[in-house]
Amino acid sequence: MRAASLLDFSGLPGWAADDHAAALAAYAATADLIGADWPTPASGDARAFFEASFTPVEIGALPGLLTGYYEPEIEGRARRGEGFDHPLYAPPADLPANQPWFNRAEIEAGDLLAGRELVWLADRVEAFLAQVQGSVRVRLEDGSVRRFGFAAKNGQPYRSIGQELTRRGAGGPDDGITADGIRAWCRAHPDETPALLRHNPSFVFFRELDLPPDSGPIGAMGRPVTALRSLAVDPEHITLGAPVWVEGGDFATLMVAQDTGSAIKGAQRGDIFCGTGIEAGHRAGDMRISGRLVTLLPRKMAERLAR
Repeated sequence: MRAASLLDFSGLPGWAADDHAAALAAYAATADLIGADWPTPASGDARAFFEASFTPVEIGALPGLLTGYYEPEIEGRARRGEGFDHPLYAPPADLPANQPWFNRAEIEAGDLLAGRELVWLADRVEAFLAQVQGSVRVRLEDGSVRRFGFAAKNGQPYRSIGQELTRRGAGGPDDGITADGIRAWCRAHPDETPALLRHNPSFVFFRELDLPPDSGPIGAMGRPVTALRSLAVDPEHITLGAPVWVEGGDFATLMVAQDTGSAIKGAQRGDIFCGTGIEAGHRAGDMRISGRLVTLLPRKMAERLAR
């Protein structure tokens, strides 16, 4: 961890106006998993709890980058047919624990996951994007909803197809177009779509989840994440479970680091969970904000960093 700057809460614009009770509820959901050095949530005034227990610490070079992710809800079928030809898969039985498995192109060419299908979708791009998001709700023909979350991955590096399209001159920001832009490009270039998706050798496997309908998907800490209060971070720089002040765009919000992502690297890199469904998807897809992450560390831990 690089040298850190210790701040006062007065140096967090918008701090006083935030809903600290909502942030405390998110923190409490995983507080028992962090360790003994981290404060136990207390009843009473939530803002007072954070101010008495933590010190704001800025780590890494600014500006930070904030993006968003979400839980898609997609129509699907329990069995293949009627145009539903693109599955989500359970992990293979021979997936090694500490070394790469076959890449996306090899998996598809060899049909290496035959028999591991969990559910079938109508669109190969939506199946691919479900892997990128790491969770999905699938609405079946009878109206029931099945939920799937991250189970494992093949250990291959993640490569952004948005960045690849930008490299080809498809437009968008310097490092990739939005998910809606990817969908539009693939609709316009159906014959080229399979090769584009194979540009990303990483492949995500799923497991079925038994969760209440109003619960968020499961994050990297094994607990449900909360819309606009849970943040995916790089755990090399920010401890999972830590409160993080997120500042940028229309955000001046205390969130909790409860998830990770293959593309989330660096001390000033955050990915905000935006919720479930179409509107959340549009918000996440359009989100690309220059901002700042300030981690709240227990007071003694922050003091050690300052020495």
